Amino acid sequence: MTIRILPSTLVNRIAAGEVIERPASVIKELVENAIDAGATRIDVTLEQAGKNRIVVQDNGKGMSRDELSLSVQRHATSKLPGDDLLDIRFLGFRGEALPSIASISRLHITSRNAQSENAWSLRVEGGDAFAIEPAVLTQGTRVEVRDVFYATPARLKFLKSDRTEISQALDIVTRLSMAHPEVGFTLTSDGRRMLNADVTQGNLVEARLARLGSIMGKEFVANALALHKQRDTIILTGFAGLPTFNRGTSSEQYLFVNQRPVRDKLLLGAIRGAYQDVLAHDRHAVVVLFLDVPPEEVDVNVHPAKAEVRFRDSSLIRGLMVGAIKHALSDAGFRASTSVGGDALRAFTPNYSTPNSFAQSYAWQAPLPQISGAPQLREAPSYAYEHDTLTLLPDTMLAPQARAHDEPANEPDYTLYPLGAARAQLHQTYIVAETVDGFIMVDQHAAHERLVYENMKTGLAERGIARQKLLIPEVVALDEALAECLLAHQQELSELGLMIESFGGGTVIVRETPAMLGEVDIVAMVQELADNIREFGTVMALKERIEELCGTLACHGSVRAGRQLGIAEMNALLRQMEQTPSSGQCNHGRPTYIELKRKDIEKLFGRRG
Repeated sequence: MTIRILPSTLVNRIAAGEVIERPASVIKELVENAIDAGATRIDVTLEQAGKNRIVVQDNGKGMSRDELSLSVQRHATSKLPGDDLLDIRFLGFRGEALPSIASISRLHITSRNAQSENAWSLRVEGGDAFAIEPAVLTQGTRVEVRDVFYATPARLKFLKSDRTEISQALDIVTRLSMAHPEVGFTLTSDGRRMLNADVTQGNLVEARLARLGSIMGKEFVANALALHKQRDTIILTGFAGLPTFNRGTSSEQYLFVNQRPVRDKLLLGAIRGAYQDVLAHDRHAVVVLFLDVPPEEVDVNVHPAKAEVRFRDSSLIRGLMVGAIKHALSDAGFRASTSVGGDALRAFTPNYSTPNSFAQSYAWQAPLPQISGAPQLREAPSYAYEHDTLTLLPDTMLAPQARAHDEPANEPDYTLYPLGAARAQLHQTYIVAETVDGFIMVDQHAAHERLVYENMKTGLAERGIARQKLLIPEVVALDEALAECLLAHQQELSELGLMIESFGGGTVIVRETPAMLGEVDIVAMVQELADNIREFGTVMALKERIEELCGTLACHGSVRAGRQLGIAEMNALLRQMEQTPSSGQCNHGRPTYIELKRKDIEKLFGRRG
């Protein structure tokens, strides 16, 4: 077949096919242009989910007449002053957005910069440009896009319902507004205001949190842990939600690289790894993270829509994220999310129901039982778990056994402590404690499980991980590149109890494994580790596997539900919780305690309005 050069209109439509997937894609490109232009106010208007009409207006620096003419030419940009594609400091840089949009729609641009006496207007329909004309506009740019995909009508068949398309558009503008609290945003669809984010004041952290509060709600602000971590020239900031403040999907995990919204599997994997021992596998953390990376350390030019990035040192990025989040969760101590108490209050309210409730309303009808006497305190059995050289004694974290007489007169006033003074045990499972301004109910098994787990991790860190030698070393065949990846982390793996050596020809020999793992499929484990290292550049898979096993052992070695505890034991458990990182939730992300304030209790009984 004869080679020919494609006409420019067809070239633009091919580019549009890569960049413009739906109306939300148009909005993304235009809003990013407005941000790059230094706008402090951006207004987006949609008609019929953007299929009929999209208008984006900003108060940025605007364009002159000559710049306006160039703006619809392919690969014309003001955002790449040099020729280095690794020195990208703006959201846009390819110069494809406007010509791509113009090739498939009816585009009308009006713009004015500070040096121009009047504005200028340009119309392009299906790639055909009309003459530039004078217009009326204050400083900034107004872009109107009508009949998206009119030049490529087949693409309309692939669009979803109007509700879905509006949702996609709202998500795009919302994410960009999170990264830019210094810019005010509005989004209006068919006359209905969907987003109204005013400029927020204060330093960057305060401004971001205020913007996030207006978008994600006050509950997020109340349960967000601030992050700030720097390693070399890479800075991670943002907010991580408490583990008990979680969701059923990862839809509320917002990630930004150099203020660019991204959905990156490396970063999502790092979040999952950081919350691995405080969340169940089917629950997801709520986080908003901002990663600032020198332009030469990240490639944003790997996807036409710039939704993915590639880092030069992915291991450094993952380690930074995991460490920062784990450190913040540890610093939170025994703190649990405010939503836990709110859920409990709603459960106390008549006519409250959940998907698992058995009735729409309730009424107390059963007679109250007669109290025959206070329960007698007795010594509790001791628990121990032994595996090779690792011995865990959960009861050592409890106070000496309670005696069957009153507490000594010099006992401190535990109601002044954060988790209060133990007053009773319900159903041999739940500890009820009194605080100065309310009461707390603790799940004794879940709480002690976390204490045992954290004690176990501390012991492993101090004494190291015990190894078991294999009677017959295991030879694992890998391809040479994969084997080299694995052997490059030989020292780290050794610290985790896995001793490997090169066996030549792309194979490795395993001589020792972590004793905690017991019998394990060594070949499958090594292959998984090698894949993990090649993808993420870390040995996190083995660390997470050991942590998961620690969680299982902690569950079996902790105080069980159904065990009667004395007052002294209960108070000792509460004091230990106050001093233990992440004790506000068990290893599966469930809350270990519920706190109700006195004012909330008074509302339940009608004592307070």
